[in-house]
Amino acid sequence: MIAEEFDVGSRLKAMRLSAGLSQRQLAGLAGVPHAQISNIEMNRNSPSVSTLRKILSGLGVSMADFFESDRGVPKGPFFAPGEFVDLTSRIAANALGGGRVYLSQIGDAVSHNLQILHELYEPGADTGELLLQHPSNEGGYVVEGELELTVGDVTRVLAAGEAYLFDSRIPHRFRNLSAKRTIVISACTPPYL
Repeated sequence: MIAEEFDVGSRLKAMRLSAGLSQRQLAGLAGVPHAQISNIEMNRNSPSVSTLRKILSGLGVSMADFFESDRGVPKGPFFAPGEFVDLTSRIAANALGGGRVYLSQIGDAVSHNLQILHELYEPGADTGELLLQHPSNEGGYVVEGELELTVGDVTRVLAAGEAYLFDSRIPHRFRNLSAKRTIVISACTPPYL
């Protein structure tokens, strides 16, 4: 499911102002350059997943809270595609000028202490040069396409039908270096987005 456009810049600015922080203060809390906050808020660039996650940590906000619409999360136990929680819309431009990463969460990850994601990587999509790292365990199954996964100092390209499972405290990165889209179903506990 590809999400509708989401104004990351306006949402970040609104949350920053609501927290009573200047751009410089948020940059200091998040450990990112001040100009990066400014550029994102003015929609001059789209942050990678890892960069946005780092900035949101400075606000004490999860990705799910950042992208959650005004409607509540369906309780389940069953979910239609339109009921998934959109965690990304404009995130994921990478240094190669590649595509986006779309993440859709199934249900309320926090109440179940389990995050299940439908991930779509456009050709060239990348979670960013800043490697992801969080206190969780995660695994996934490549449904379609190919996904390059780096975990620590090991990198492998996984094809459709292959899977992964690792300790997320180890720095990691996901990329689609192919010319076709990649679809992954993943799970993470405890939730980190």
